[in-house]
Amino acid sequence: MPNDMQFEEKDEKELMKHDEKVEENDRLSSITWAFILMWAGVVFLANNLGWFASLGLDMVMGWSFETLGDFGSFGVWNMIALGAGVILVLETIARLLIPQYRRNVGGSLIVAAVFIGIGLGGWFNWSYLWPVILIAAGVNILIKGLLRRDGGGKE
Repeated sequence: MPNDMQFEEKDEKELMKHDEKVEENDRLSSITWAFILMWAGVVFLANNLGWFASLGLDMVMGWSFETLGDFGSFGVWNMIALGAGVILVLETIARLLIPQYRRNVGGSLIVAAVFIGIGLGGWFNWSYLWPVILIAAGVNILIKGLLRRDGGGKE
């Protein structure tokens, strides 16, 4: 029994050390979500101050842009979702280019695609987009499983 306690303590210490390392090295994720929040604030402020109207865009507070003909009328939430998707794509590119922040980016790309799809609304037919997102998620899981270096499940 004392041996089991030592292993549990060792495992717990290693887990805490790993979590600290992940948090320390994942500043990029914090920066990304900070930019998404700032983007949302800028979009709301621009709408409230009439900046979009001065550019000829008719912004509505709800969700808009159901069809291509509605391009002149765009929703604030659509703009926020579109910007969040673009910011997540930029995070993914940074993760691929900077070795210090490299990690699996498949999930981030899927979330970015969903945000961009929501932002562009009528340009994507959701009856096609959702199956493509599910296929991409499945391919991501499959690739992660095939590339796993734990011996392929051999004990």
